[in-house]
Amino acid sequence: MATGPAVVDRDTVRLALVVGGLVLAVLLGFGLGRLNPPANPGGGAAPAGTVPAGDAAPAGGAHSHAPGTGAHSHDGATVTQGGGDGATGLSISSAGYTLVPSTGDLTAGRVGELRFQVRDDKRRAVTRFAVVHDKPMHVIVVRRDLTGYRHLHPTMAADGTWSVPLTPTAPGAWRMYADFTAVADDGRQVAAVLGADLAVPGDYLPRPLPAPETSATVDGFTVGFTGTPDVGRSVPLRFRVTDAGGAAAALEPYLGAFGHLVALRDGDLGYLHVHPEPVRDGDAVTFWLTAPGPGRYRMFLDFQVGGVVRTAEFTLTVA
Repeated sequence: MATGPAVVDRDTVRLALVVGGLVLAVLLGFGLGRLNPPANPGGGAAPAGTVPAGDAAPAGGAHSHAPGTGAHSHDGATVTQGGGDGATGLSISSAGYTLVPSTGDLTAGRVGELRFQVRDDKRRAVTRFAVVHDKPMHVIVVRRDLTGYRHLHPTMAADGTWSVPLTPTAPGAWRMYADFTAVADDGRQVAAVLGADLAVPGDYLPRPLPAPETSATVDGFTVGFTGTPDVGRSVPLRFRVTDAGGAAAALEPYLGAFGHLVALRDGDLGYLHVHPEPVRDGDAVTFWLTAPGPGRYRMFLDFQVGGVVRTAEFTLTVA
């Protein structure tokens, strides 16, 4: 019949139009969703590294930082934490920056060289750093059993490569921390602590952690502290240094203060930011420490007398 083929063609056209419309609607919906993503999918805190520098933690006597927070103020810059509970230095990348070591073989008892770069999220070597505590870069090196502690200040070449002599005291697994405040292209300052492992060939014979003590002796000086750290709350630790005769030592400014304190957690070697008071409390030097969780910690206090920097070491147990 003459009308048969015409009916079939019209039905086919209608079906094609309906299917095409459905496909177009799906594609348009997908495109709009891509253009308008949710402000923070899944809720919760903003991604690490996005907290504005102006969102500072309470200052002065409060010093309270809740455990698990993503960032807090550190000398006016944004600090992005490396651990979920507030400890830093647990990863090689954080806040858009990556630590790239280029150190060759290290040998126990021999002078070697520690070399590294800090690269941004575009894999460019960072060359702009803010001076914090008198230095643009602080490097902490320690063996995994928390012995052999070193606090170093490398120098930077024009290509962004940092280098400093390093003599490991014993074979084994070592950990380095780069503590810095990078200056981004837009002038924003971001403080971070990045960590990486270092290997020193030989038999690793770990030493047990010393028992907790509130005093230590180094080169004839006695260093004691008072204060009981609490999990998730910043509390003061007051250190006093006395000479061989029991008199208060004539402390000299070191790294912008009368002492510099680093705390490392036994086990994962989490690094803790410890904030010093700008002025002394009589003959004491006060630091504010926030323990991210219970466990054992090793504290290292650098202090200077007569132009010589010494380090007192303590084991601390937080219940």
